[in-house]
Amino acid sequence: MNADTSICPFSLRRLQLATQLDSDSVAIIVGNREQVRNLNIKFPFKQDNDFYYLTGFNEPECVAVIRPGHDEPYVMFARDNDHGIEVQFGFRSGLQGLENNHGVNKAYDINELEHLIIGLFERRAKLFISDNHGTYATSLHRWLTAPLCDHAFDSIKAVRSIHQLNPLIHQMRVVKDNDEIALIRKAVDASVAGHIAAMKTCKPMINEGQLSATFNHTISNYGCYELGYPNIVAAGNNGICLHYEDNNQPCPDGKLILTDMGGEYQHYTADITRTYPINGEFNQAQAALYQIVLDALDASISLVKPGTRWNTLYEANQRVMAQGLLDLGILSGDIEEILANDIQRKFTVHKTGHWMGLHVHDVGAYHDAKNEWVELVPNMVFTIEPGIYIPADCMEVEEQWRGIAIRIEDDILVTQTGYENLSIKVPRTIEAIEEVMK
Repeated sequence: MNADTSICPFSLRRLQLATQLDSDSVAIIVGNREQVRNLNIKFPFKQDNDFYYLTGFNEPECVAVIRPGHDEPYVMFARDNDHGIEVQFGFRSGLQGLENNHGVNKAYDINELEHLIIGLFERRAKLFISDNHGTYATSLHRWLTAPLCDHAFDSIKAVRSIHQLNPLIHQMRVVKDNDEIALIRKAVDASVAGHIAAMKTCKPMINEGQLSATFNHTISNYGCYELGYPNIVAAGNNGICLHYEDNNQPCPDGKLILTDMGGEYQHYTADITRTYPINGEFNQAQAALYQIVLDALDASISLVKPGTRWNTLYEANQRVMAQGLLDLGILSGDIEEILANDIQRKFTVHKTGHWMGLHVHDVGAYHDAKNEWVELVPNMVFTIEPGIYIPADCMEVEEQWRGIAIRIEDDILVTQTGYENLSIKVPRTIEAIEEVMK
């Protein structure tokens, strides 16, 4: 491997993966292909996250091969340079560029993959595959059963087996390295500015789409040219839909608007939600429910530190919201019975949050090998996002509560001693929201 890649985060991740394999293993990681939108127009290319995590390479039609302990441990199949095509559709790194600039020991044309890849296996018997879209699903049987180049009847035979590589990669991705955290900070900082801009722009009868566009424009000033997920800008009862994406309705005076938006910076995303009054002032019912959700969020955040079990964050905010709904008369009965039977879930709907990184709902298990909830460790990054949702047609509650959807979501980094709320600068208290919207 080229010497200058020794400090490259992608090189370090490949080495970390290789230490979990043995010299009888080959890891094959398949990148994404371009997708056609219409005729000769393609969708914007998005690399497979697992492939990008290990390679940092953002061109389509690539396959990486990692062979622990080999003289050439990192091999890539990719598109070679083609001047005519590059004039039409953009620059390619090419095979020489991969070897010179991307730490690849040996690069081959992707068109040669089926001809050459079995030879790369040598006598290694364990094939670890990450092929998230099944691009080479029909090739797996041949890769397993193809004879060695030396296949004399009395030669040593290699009996190959297929193993899933993703569980190893995904557990690596749960704990972020310093380079990842720096990129996540950039995404969060841009998204903070975008949310504040949308909040300041909001007024009665503005269209949801205008607020979405305000966010997009603002984050572009911070180097975020993509979104981690489609914006959710949901006025009034639209917020009841957890993944509302229409973003095309007027924002009525006197209602709340729920904005769930996260910019993407160099493949890493933020995920922040704020809910605020369209006219800039909470009414009494809105304020009462909003404060319950904010208190629930803070109850969960206060528990974050190394050693905390994941499920305790959920349990903490559910207790706060159940008690709050009970105090307002929206629920009735005994608090312990309510929690034991998840009665509050009629209005709180979803779980606490999720890992965040290359994907907004990032990969990785929430249970350990003993099927216990995972314990938090430093450099985990995740969201906490409690919510209360009361549909407009919910006749079992008083009219003042109907059509109110509130979700507040922050992005949390586990530190050595506790936590850092990366998105804290987006106004979140009633007073701060009303002040910034004046």
